[in-house]
Amino acid sequence: MSEKRTYRIVIADDHGLVRGALKDLIADIDGAEIVAETDNGLEAITLARLHRPDLLTLDSAMPLAKGIEVYGEVRRWSPDTRIVVITGFAAVGHLADWIDAGVDGLFLKTCGTDELRKGLELVLSGGAFVSSAVMEKLEFHETDASLTTRERQILHLIAAGYSNNEIAERLSISPKTVDNHRTRMMAKLNVHSLAQLLSYALKEGLLDTNIQI
Repeated sequence: MSEKRTYRIVIADDHGLVRGALKDLIADIDGAEIVAETDNGLEAITLARLHRPDLLTLDSAMPLAKGIEVYGEVRRWSPDTRIVVITGFAAVGHLADWIDAGVDGLFLKTCGTDELRKGLELVLSGGAFVSSAVMEKLEFHETDASLTTRERQILHLIAAGYSNNEIAERLSISPKTVDNHRTRMMAKLNVHSLAQLLSYALKEGLLDTNIQI
């Protein structure tokens, strides 16, 4: 008779309530054993290197090291560790970045316990799981990738308070071209005013500070 499989798990989240809820949930998963927990990204990397866990549950925003930085380092030092991101950030661009990175599981912190348990069990067994709320956002909202580089440049300048004429001069295009780009952006993102455009851009994380203008 084969021995019962034990899954070693590390929890990384800077909110004690979230860690407590995860510990209670994981306690109900057959064979799951929490070997360590932390409230910062730097220690999450250290713990992953030390324990080489079967699973790391990872918050996307923690002190000392961002979630994506932790993700990269854990993939480097413990490539067999399955990584599930449980995030409080619902911006479509943010969620899409995690999907593109190849995360094994992705959940919003508003996810129900039954779905989260099901997802963690599937990931532990070698599968991948994206929660229904994340799927809904990715399916029904346009993402940053839907905007061209020029559109994103103009969006940033609009957000910075530049007029059409000022944007046109800065980008060496005509004011009419600026207006056309703005109209197309509003149509793509299904917004109907400049205020809605800026509100959507902020909410969905479209204002990337690294963009070249």
